[in-house]
This record gives sequence, structure tokens and C-alpha cells, in this order.
Amino acid sequence: MAVIFDPPLKKAILLKRYKRFLADIELADGSIQTIHCPNTGAMTGCAQPGWSIWYSTSDNPERKYPHTWEISENSNGQRMCINTSRANQVVIDGLVSKKIPELADYQVTRQEVRYGEENSRIDLLLTHPERPSCYVEIKTVTLLEENGCGFFPDAVTTRGQKHLRELITQKQVGDRAVLFFLVQHEGIQNVQAAEHIDPTYANLLREADDAGVEILCYRTKLHENEIIMDEKIPFIQ
Repeated sequence: MAVIFDPPLKKAILLKRYKRFLADIELADGSIQTIHCPNTGAMTGCAQPGWSIWYSTSDNPERKYPHTWEISENSNGQRMCINTSRANQVVIDGLVSKKIPELADYQVTRQEVRYGEENSRIDLLLTHPERPSCYVEIKTVTLLEENGCGFFPDAVTTRGQKHLRELITQKQVGDRAVLFFLVQHEGIQNVQAAEHIDPTYANLLREADDAGVEILCYRTKLHENEIIMDEKIPFIQ
């Protein structure tokens, strides 16, 4: 099983990204289109003009920009999924198809469930008839630096800091808490906290690890017609 693009994605050349939500691309016939960029983050190393990109097309007639930027490919031929909304779909597919052994006994019961003292929403709440509830927070990793090292976050994230505090609290009250790094860049071989970008997040991540929050890192394979959950890779503390 996989997250399927139907119809398959179409290829273009990135001209520029601007206003956070927009990008101009050049199609195969030389025409220029403005498409929706679903990633409001820094997108460091994911949006170089001249790179190949792949986009999906919505059949919703009310959309001003029917095309959505999904995947980039850098000059080394490495692909990265820039649409962070795909992450939950990929992880759910991995759970259903039993590709995540650490969570294989659980069922996906609810998504975006409100919880915690800071009014958060957990990405996935998993249940088991004989085990504590399992709270899973999913983060997309696309920031590649030297030697195959992937880093999170790619910008200061107060929201991510809040999520770590909430996971620590859930673990302390007896639930299972999981921080799931979904690596959506084919060049990344391991994941670590980007202390040089957000030292507060890095410190909270160490606290979470010490408190028993589980940190899982899995790669994906990126194609024009599907995204597939791939192998587990190391988290380096």
C-alpha cells in the first residue's frame, strides 16, 4: 500500500517561490503557471529556481490555483516532498500496512484530537484494548545538511516546542507518547535536532527523550504516482 497520486503528478521547472503560498513554474510547452505552495516554512534546500518539481491538479472548480506543488528534485537527483499535509497520510498508510513495527499492534482511531494543557491537537491517537493510549505527533523532515544529516526544525518553532511539552505530560500521566519524524528527503540518512536553528526545541527534545517519549524516524520513497513508507533510520541525540 502507498499514498497514491491519481492522476500521477506532472513535471515542471521551478521559477520562483513567493508570498509563502505561491510559486511560478514553467511547463513542458514553455508556458508559465502560478501554483499553490502548501508549505509555509523556510523550505531550506527545497526550492531552488531551476530545479524540477512535480505538481498535482485539483478538480475543484472553485480553486483559484488548481495546481499544488508536491515534490522537488535537487541537482543531485534527490527528491523531497514539500507538501507537509501528506505526512499524516503516509504514516497512517504505514500503520495500516504494518510497516512500523513499533506501532503495529495499535489501531488508528482518531486524528487531530484536542488534548493537553496548552490546547493542542495530536496528529494520531492510537488505542489498544490492553495497553495505554498512544499519542503520536508527526513532523516532516526535509532539511539536509552535510554528510546525509537531516535536521528538525528548519526554523524556530514555538508550535513544535509546545507539542514536545504536551508529549512529555502525556507520558508522565501514563500514556504512550511518540514523536514521529517522517523523513521526506531522499538524501537524509539520519535525523537530529537543529540546535543551531532552534536551541529551545533541541533542549526540549532532550527532555522528552529523557522522560520516555519515543522518537521514531522513517524515510519515504518518492515517485510521480505514489509515496511509500520506507526503512527506519537513526535518530542522533
